[in-house]
Amino acid sequence: MPPNYLKLIENTPLPRVALCRQTFPATRIDDPAAAVAAAMTAPCVDKIKPGMSIAITAGSRGLAVLPELLTAIVAQVRARGAMPFVVPAMGSHGGATAEGQTALLAKLGVTEDVIGCEIRSSMETDEIGVLDNGMSVRMDRHANAADGIILFNRIKPHTSFRAPNESGLAKMLSIGLGKQSGAETCHSRGIDNVGIFVGKMARMKLARCKVLFGVGTIENAYDALSRVEVLDSDGMLEAEAPLLQEAMANMPRLPVGPLEAPTASGQLDVLVVDEIGKEFSGTGMDPNITHRFTSPKMEVHLHIARLAALGLSPQSNGNGNGAARADVITARLEADFDREAVYANALTSQVVIQAKIPMVMPCDRTAIQTVVKTCGAADISRVRLLRIPNTLKLEYLYASEAMLPELRERPGLDVIGDLEEMLFEEGRVMNAWPEA
Repeated sequence: MPPNYLKLIENTPLPRVALCRQTFPATRIDDPAAAVAAAMTAPCVDKIKPGMSIAITAGSRGLAVLPELLTAIVAQVRARGAMPFVVPAMGSHGGATAEGQTALLAKLGVTEDVIGCEIRSSMETDEIGVLDNGMSVRMDRHANAADGIILFNRIKPHTSFRAPNESGLAKMLSIGLGKQSGAETCHSRGIDNVGIFVGKMARMKLARCKVLFGVGTIENAYDALSRVEVLDSDGMLEAEAPLLQEAMANMPRLPVGPLEAPTASGQLDVLVVDEIGKEFSGTGMDPNITHRFTSPKMEVHLHIARLAALGLSPQSNGNGNGAARADVITARLEADFDREAVYANALTSQVVIQAKIPMVMPCDRTAIQTVVKTCGAADISRVRLLRIPNTLKLEYLYASEAMLPELRERPGLDVIGDLEEMLFEEGRVMNAWPEA
């Protein structure tokens, strides 16, 4: 028998919607292996010598063409006569277990058979020093025992802090290779200070560990590879900073507010997100898109009155981090929410709010009706609503009828579908996305 509270939303009208397509300026690399080979002609790559054991980092994020890029780096190392192996460098992700981190890589398409080398996964670390404030600086034991380390990661804005180095090679070195213990230490003084300790820990590791160089990638607004750069260990943090600014400029956005502003801005009644997940953002939903940040120190330019998250991606292995930033989720998302994965992440980062569960509704329809009913719009029959597949891919979106006049005038956006009712089958929203 349906809960009685559903009677309070059953007559809530849902708007008609139309499919829209955004066009972003973008450079795309279609041959990742060739891009890696070209980048690895940099002089610092000559640090690789025949017979060396080389640890290559692999993170938990859904980087564009991740298996292809790792395979290419492995091949380049082997071509120089060295012996490569891959180390999962993802802090506490994968439930903070060696097996979980290997399984998470497999979900991302990274296995020994695919990349052509061994994956050595362990949560054991070595202390390589202590910061002035007493913080222990930890290093993955397998990586620390290698003759050389190659950092590999995507460079992009962090979801919770601003600093010269955010998500990228510095963070991979300080937090990823710190494993659970190192990640916990880096987060121990609060999320607002993480950027400071990322820099301090990375500099100590660059000075004391066998880091040869880093391979950093940048993606365009379509989640496609746009650049591959090799950065020498000497001056790596300074060289990474301008690449972070490039990555920021590349990010997609919701079509709200003036185009000349650096991010989306203004007011939106409702945002519906089909899926959250670790491959879309470390926080499940990227707050650089939604402006629902963990830290009150982050600048908010877009105010979304209500947000519904409908599902959790299978690739997330139950890590429902990000659900807390929604106002309403569905019962199926709640069922996929694995406390082992989420709580390990929350306890390590000390951002416990990310482990919370919002209001749960039985299905997509009731979840959307709930956010529409409670969004505070003067006339909910004219609600300004956007629906997106996730916060990583924003080329296609559905917009409500009330938004279409402003969107038809917006440069770089085309209304490509006819107005249609929101369609549901057994409670699941069925208005389809174009084939990839």
